[in-house]
Amino acid sequence: MASNANRLHPLTGAMMALRRGFTGFSVPFFLVGVGSGILGIDADLAIDLLFVLSPLGSVVGAGYGLAYYYRFTYALTADTFDVTSGVLSRRAREIPYRRVQNVDISQGIVQRLLGLAVVSLETAGGGNTEATLRFVSSDEADRIRSEIRQRTVAADNASDAADRSAATDSPSETGDEDVTAPRHDSGAARGDRSATLLFELEVSELLVYAVTAFRWGAAGFPILLVSILTDADSGAGFVPDFVFETAGFVGGPESIDGAPVDALLILAAVAALQWFVATYVASALYTIVNYYGFRLGRQGNDLIYERGLLQRYSGSIPTDKIQSVTITDNPLQRLVGYAGLWVETAGHGPESSGGNQSAVPMAAESRVQRFATALTGVDRTDFRGASPLARRRYLVRYSLLAVGVVGLAFAVTRVTDLERWYLAAIAVVAAPPAAHLKYVNLGYHVGDDHVVIRRGFWRRRTTVIPYYRVQTISTRRSVFQRRLGLASLVVDTASSRTFSWSEPTIYDIDLEDARAVHDTGRKRLRTALRERARADDSGLTIDST
Repeated sequence: MASNANRLHPLTGAMMALRRGFTGFSVPFFLVGVGSGILGIDADLAIDLLFVLSPLGSVVGAGYGLAYYYRFTYALTADTFDVTSGVLSRRAREIPYRRVQNVDISQGIVQRLLGLAVVSLETAGGGNTEATLRFVSSDEADRIRSEIRQRTVAADNASDAADRSAATDSPSETGDEDVTAPRHDSGAARGDRSATLLFELEVSELLVYAVTAFRWGAAGFPILLVSILTDADSGAGFVPDFVFETAGFVGGPESIDGAPVDALLILAAVAALQWFVATYVASALYTIVNYYGFRLGRQGNDLIYERGLLQRYSGSIPTDKIQSVTITDNPLQRLVGYAGLWVETAGHGPESSGGNQSAVPMAAESRVQRFATALTGVDRTDFRGASPLARRRYLVRYSLLAVGVVGLAFAVTRVTDLERWYLAAIAVVAAPPAAHLKYVNLGYHVGDDHVVIRRGFWRRRTTVIPYYRVQTISTRRSVFQRRLGLASLVVDTASSRTFSWSEPTIYDIDLEDARAVHDTGRKRLRTALRERARADDSGLTIDST
């Protein structure tokens, strides 16, 4: 560790001592309780043990917390950010600046009152935070973020100079060799430390975002609420009384015991509706709390954001680390003319376990489009759609699924008292419009510098990918696609992937078109890499919004 090692804020030591001390005080209660049940320790002996072990555990825990605080150090060296931690087992990490994707700062209510902050460093390709400083002062957090970014710029520029020198001496004009794409940040290198405001989320936009966005992650809130409100005497230990009372107005049962199947289905439908409403409300509250006061600014060639009501987040998104830019919307947002804009980096992002980060959470679609154009240089494009055979493929797929639903409903009527299985035929009626909506929302555009991919109906995503960010372009063909002469192209970048953000894919185009796009993309990728090897800019501009 370098001689200029720093420690966390002194309050961190006190907080660690209290937390570890409480843990040390609580553990003897658990151990004595288990021992009393298994070993048959009598009550008097157990109390005596607690009087001795609990204070001793509290002292040991507090001492361990203080030792951890004094043994945790960090330092900004010329080439790496160094962190050393551990009491019994020491761990030293050296994080090269060029691997750092994001430096994020978060503050809860108590931390804001105390002037403390948590600093998290995310690196390329990482699914977890590489290093966390819990806690430093707010000023120290800003200093760390600023210095890391400056040193990252210096490291990038030094590497780029070496790459350009090597490119000058190498036969790169021959056309088929691979050239590694460098990363630049000339704006920040000039020492531009003042932040320029690019976007501020208005209250009306925040409310539109809360009303039109639905987060399945909020589904756990109703479950927790039910566990608190459940009345064991209601007739079902897992169904609260208010569900029975609401279902009773539409023919639901008073109790599960002995209830007919029709009444149980009504109860299930009412419970599902209430669960959905509670999830929707929780989702809206989450959106408001997390995106309140969202501001996006520019500092040098970085995007600087801050957001949050109860817990305040702030961080930087280096434009030279951005892999792709995506405009998102859902049917309700399209109806009111709103959309959001997300950027994807190669490292771990604050939104999830991947690198997805909101640059514009929600705004009028025209405003988002202007911002995306300013960021990528790509204006509105004319999309080529999927093959007409794809529509037939989707119709067959959804029709088979609908027939399966009808068959399942008919089978249920054979073993229960249910009738009217034919109501499930609504799935058959819904199959053609579902196939059409999936088909018309697919599209792609192969430009000179970027490839643009659109897909999805319930959550439509229009992704702009610069060629120099492309890692691979691969062709995928299922058995059914081969029979129809179709193919899908997957355009992969260095971004981390999440459950909800799969690789940008051009779905179900004619095989010959897929081969042409594949060849064109490969050639333009090589050209873009050679041009980037000689360029001095980041490839993404943020001069205007």
